[in-house]
Amino acid sequence: MADTNNQVAEQNIIKPAIRVENLSKTYGTGSSAVQALKDASMQVQPGEVVGLLGPSGSGKTTLLQCLGAIIDPSGGRITLGGDLLFENGWQYSDRRTLRRDRIGFIFQRPYLIPFMNATENIAFLPMLQGKSNKQAYKRAEELLDTLDIADRAAARIEQLSGGEQQRVAIARALANRPPIILADEPTAPLDSHRAMSVMQLLHEMAAKSGTAIIVVTHDENIIPVFKRLYRLRDGVLHEEAGEGRGFDYLEN
Repeated sequence: MADTNNQVAEQNIIKPAIRVENLSKTYGTGSSAVQALKDASMQVQPGEVVGLLGPSGSGKTTLLQCLGAIIDPSGGRITLGGDLLFENGWQYSDRRTLRRDRIGFIFQRPYLIPFMNATENIAFLPMLQGKSNKQAYKRAEELLDTLDIADRAAARIEQLSGGEQQRVAIARALANRPPIILADEPTAPLDSHRAMSVMQLLHEMAAKSGTAIIVVTHDENIIPVFKRLYRLRDGVLHEEAGEGRGFDYLEN
């Protein structure tokens, strides 16, 4: 009976959405080698939004590219949910499909397809995954409604404001229900109020969908919203507590 109870308890433990253990990345060899990441370890829970900070050249982009299966780490381990992604090499032969199906990306600029409208930009990704047009458009419409831009569904990209474009980009990142979203300076092109609105939106979507979100940022204004932060300096990653301030002051 005790063994059965232990098995049930283990099954009920919530696994981190992503876990990184002793990740390293070295560029070059010999005397010209540069160690961009040095035994970096971190984990993010489902529905959690964490900040990733550090000066230029500290290794933030390298870490994000390793987590996004874009470049090869030199060593360490990456686990997504209960699945091992990297250890002594990638465990998935088709990393393009891995990125499409299980990792969402949000960039400084939305990078939306200009000849498609808002709905089509979002539906395109589920279609690539093999969903029917009906399923893909339904998912896009659900996200547009959730993100409060359903009235802009048929608008061309050039007709959308910067904030609206970023919301469409967030919807696109969520379209395939990935367990992890990597956001690289998502508020950089926005004014302070819109930046805080985007951060509030990311927190709300993470809570609703159970998606873990890692936000790389230099924006001092949004740093207080994080409950947990990771800071990189010279390739070394440190965890620290954040302020976890709410968003009530957005109404002021």
